[in-house]
Amino acid sequence: MTEFKKRPDGLIVPAGINRRGFLAGTAALGLAAGIGSSIGLGEARAQEPKRGGHLKLGLDGGATTDSLDPATYSGSVSFVIGHLWGDTLVESHPETGAPLPAIASSWESSADASVWTFKIRYDIAFHDGKKLTVADVIATLKRHSDEGSKSGALGLMRSVKTIEEKAGDLVLTLMEGNADLPLLLTDYHLIIQPGGGVDNPASPIGTGPYKLASYEAGIRATFEKNTADWRSDRGYVDSVEIIVMNDNTARIAALSSGQVHFINGVDPKTVPLLKRAPRVEILQTSGKGFYSFLMHCDTAPFDNNDLRLALKYAIDRQAILDRVLGGYGTLGNDYPVNENYALAPEGIEQRAYDPDKAAFHYKKSGHDRPILLRTSDAAFPGAVDASVLFQESARKAGIEIEVRREPEDGYWTNVWNVQPFCASYWGGRPTQDSRYSTSYLSSAEWNDTRFKREDFDKLLLQARSELDEAKRKELYHTMALMVRDEGGLILPVFNDYVNAASASLKGFVHDIGNDLSNGYVGSRVWFDS
Repeated sequence: MTEFKKRPDGLIVPAGINRRGFLAGTAALGLAAGIGSSIGLGEARAQEPKRGGHLKLGLDGGATTDSLDPATYSGSVSFVIGHLWGDTLVESHPETGAPLPAIASSWESSADASVWTFKIRYDIAFHDGKKLTVADVIATLKRHSDEGSKSGALGLMRSVKTIEEKAGDLVLTLMEGNADLPLLLTDYHLIIQPGGGVDNPASPIGTGPYKLASYEAGIRATFEKNTADWRSDRGYVDSVEIIVMNDNTARIAALSSGQVHFINGVDPKTVPLLKRAPRVEILQTSGKGFYSFLMHCDTAPFDNNDLRLALKYAIDRQAILDRVLGGYGTLGNDYPVNENYALAPEGIEQRAYDPDKAAFHYKKSGHDRPILLRTSDAAFPGAVDASVLFQESARKAGIEIEVRREPEDGYWTNVWNVQPFCASYWGGRPTQDSRYSTSYLSSAEWNDTRFKREDFDKLLLQARSELDEAKRKELYHTMALMVRDEGGLILPVFNDYVNAASASLKGFVHDIGNDLSNGYVGSRVWFDS
């Protein structure tokens, strides 16, 4: 059993072992991970949480086309909604990203990490009173493994060969060993539902700290406390209300006037204004998310790698970091991994703005017509401004980009993953494997650059089962270069998560997993008065 220690700040961490060692140990050596889900909240819980009150969240990232089916979740609003009413098998450590128990109380693996056994908590009830069983877990995972499900987790689940119950435990047998499997099961699409949600996938009956009371897609959702919740360290307020506010100005006005207690997606340009508002706190968190522009590698003219390289050299990353993000982030390098990921690539030359190289590759591509870029501030805060900056920097290389502003409502269904060149945003994923499996594996449902390479797929599968960390890091380094130099991703910046809250709101946990306290903001915070 892995030993843990308590740091002076109250944070509980694995004793005498770093993150990589912890992950490798629990996987390759088959150690059980049976520690409470409150790990990592020591600093945020320096004060004793107070209970009660009605929490109002003004959130960007909702649309009238949203569904309550977890398989379809993509925007920020759905991300938070799912974490309020549902639970996954495993959660992740806010600081290190290491796996933590949730519905699964512990787990162990075979020596080659190809067979995993999970102990399931049997003292948990769904919101309708039905006791959770391993059969519900199996049905959920099988639904997201179904090719017809269109689940955002389908790319991850394709590596699972069998899902079955043995002696009351959940047993997953993989196509090949995967040291990261527990972390893959933190994916927010994999919310455990009664009967797997097969009969009614959009039914929000889960085991989470709150029950859905009302829902208007793209407008509002309200929740009431689940008084039978199985945890004591989650769900401090009595009720939660999510108000969809896709306009940045509206969110700022709502927080400043006290209409809401928390807002996300703060445009860095407005931070100075917010700082002048009384009793408002800026919440800045480093993470794995990034702002990007996506090209479909299989669609003309983007099926020409010289054109793709031309556009990658034609973007002024530093200008976007300074003028759009206000410095709240770090430069990107056209592959979707930064230093917050374990085994992140090192020594890859930073791609810089170079109009001459852009012009060289543009001429070599043979393309000489305007290139249509679709954008919207629904993609990320300041996306329209970033697109205009891109247009201006590309013009200096002789490349004409036509910027078309699309409606915010429906952007994630009508533009992203549909149109061949658009602005986009990705939140973080638990591991490099899950990052690439979600959107770069040839068969991934959300392969939004249409990067489909058999040689890349083989490297991904090889890295997944490689238990030697040095060799695994080499494989990830090679994969990053492939995406950087031949893929359809233009990644100018990794964004810090910039949120804001009323000073009376306490307990916010800065979680590297993803924005909005990795989706748990609604159940982690509490009111000081």
